[in-house]
Amino acid sequence: MLDLLTAPEAWAAFAALVTLEIVLGIDNLIFISIVAGKLPEATRDRARKIGIALALVLRLVLLAGIAWIVGLTAPVIDLGITGVPGEHGEPSFETAFSWRDLILIAGGLFLTWKATSEIREKLHPGETATGKPRGGTAAFGTVLVQIILLDLVFSIDSILTAVGMTDEVPIMVAAVVVAVGVMFAASGPVMRFVQANPSVVMLALAFLLMIGMVLIADGFGRHVPKGYIYSAMAFAALVEALNLVARRRNRRLAEQGATQKPEKLPL
Repeated sequence: MLDLLTAPEAWAAFAALVTLEIVLGIDNLIFISIVAGKLPEATRDRARKIGIALALVLRLVLLAGIAWIVGLTAPVIDLGITGVPGEHGEPSFETAFSWRDLILIAGGLFLTWKATSEIREKLHPGETATGKPRGGTAAFGTVLVQIILLDLVFSIDSILTAVGMTDEVPIMVAAVVVAVGVMFAASGPVMRFVQANPSVVMLALAFLLMIGMVLIADGFGRHVPKGYIYSAMAFAALVEALNLVARRRNRRLAEQGATQKPEKLPL
């Protein structure tokens, strides 16, 4: 343990892992913010705190069973389909699936369905996906189950990424704790900001839809570099930030114009 504290490469791995875990945690944080925002105001903070605490617990439990997690990458189902040849002659999709692949596909389908249904609700307020009227706010238990399911998917993806960067479990544990701590500190302001800006909610749902599709593609063996995903998200967020600034300035100018009294014309 002392060797890890004094080794420069250990600190470099720790810094890289913390950064990566924070970036990967953005997806988790966005989902929790949107889903918890559907609860009554009195229970939103409790759902947010429980969701992030569960994210930490699941990651630590998965780290404790690191050998089992690594084993999730072994194929368990092989469809025996050759697939359509890709650009370099390899199959265009994976036909041998591991537990990790199946979990990512299931999580991606759930995230895609959830984002699509939320977007539809924003476009058609007061109706469910079946067209029936929606009554009141979401139930606490329902929201908590959704958070747990996505926490599990994001936790497995996060831990497998950490395993690929270092073999030292203490470094992984420390990085996960720090990253989830940052998520917890940012979750309150993020949730309030998302709820106060409807256009940001729609943008966040679009992010979740894209992440769901990426998870499905990854489960089928078509890996999309996360740098591309987060670069696109950062660019879209920057554009939305400029729109927010422009809307606030226009609102301020309109309020100033409304308060100014018209000058009296000379007779």
